[in-house]
Amino acid sequence: MADVHFVVGPPGGAQRVPAHKYVLAVGSSVFYAMFYGDLAEVKPEIHIPDVEPAAFLIMLKYMYSDEIDLEADTVLATLYAAKKYIVPALAKACVHFLETSLEAKNACVLLSQSRLFEEPELTQRCWEVIDAQAEMALRSEGFCEIDWQTLEVVVTREALNAKEAVVFEAVLSWAEAECKRQGLPATPRNKRHVLGPALYLVRIPTMTLEERVFVAGLGLYGSSSGKAEYSVKIELKRLGVVLAQSLTRFVSDGSSSTFPVWFEHPVQVEQDTFYTASAVLDGSELSYFGQEGLTEVQCGKVTFQFQCSSDSTNGTGVQGGQIPELIFYA
Repeated sequence: MADVHFVVGPPGGAQRVPAHKYVLAVGSSVFYAMFYGDLAEVKPEIHIPDVEPAAFLIMLKYMYSDEIDLEADTVLATLYAAKKYIVPALAKACVHFLETSLEAKNACVLLSQSRLFEEPELTQRCWEVIDAQAEMALRSEGFCEIDWQTLEVVVTREALNAKEAVVFEAVLSWAEAECKRQGLPATPRNKRHVLGPALYLVRIPTMTLEERVFVAGLGLYGSSSGKAEYSVKIELKRLGVVLAQSLTRFVSDGSSSTFPVWFEHPVQVEQDTFYTASAVLDGSELSYFGQEGLTEVQCGKVTFQFQCSSDSTNGTGVQGGQIPELIFYA
């Protein structure tokens, strides 16, 4: 004897749910206004694309039977539905469920949601966990799912028990995830774009020397047959993803000296991580060629290790090749 039907969920994943106006109006002031207010709905079918069907059914079960059946996978969606339709007891139960399941790996996501739903007690509990286990929270997958405003408040949080280098790594991971959400290639330029002012909130000066090593370019050999001009493309990659590149020209004077070629922007390199540096030269003269390359070089407090790359197509590698220098600063 249902007198109203809801089509719940986004197109392609919607579910048709029957209900009774009177029961819903008794349990929610929003439904009361919808069915019996001055601007009452007269349509027999109401579309609700922004609520998950499972969450809507949990809310209906509570409104019909006073039973609350929450699950980890749907509790946030249920909280959203309870807030939207002003069902306070169900919302309170959702918040309690979240507080009891709160841990470092989901604290950032719950912080973002608690701020959105204006739940100050849950927000405070999230901060307590994040402050105490900051590095674990920042390295969790959930951190990459938070909104930009929450990212901003986390980065500027004074009480975080984490090195600033960990904060910086987390910010870069968030930027990569945000690029994917916006359908953008995860290039350095796009990462800076999606981060906006948040990038400049990272306290770079507090990071130690070992935590901040930036590769700015490559030193290359020039012509071995007198003065010559080359066009050159250099790249720095990690796991096949281009982190920095430059397409430019330089003039060689015919000496065996190296010539600096700069990336468009410096790239911070991480400890214990392999990167691939490449250079492609185009010119009419043969260039000098390095030999007896080293597998490890220490420069001040920074140690670089080298190994041959599978990307090499002409036999160049550690022992012999055209890239004699890394230009870096710390």
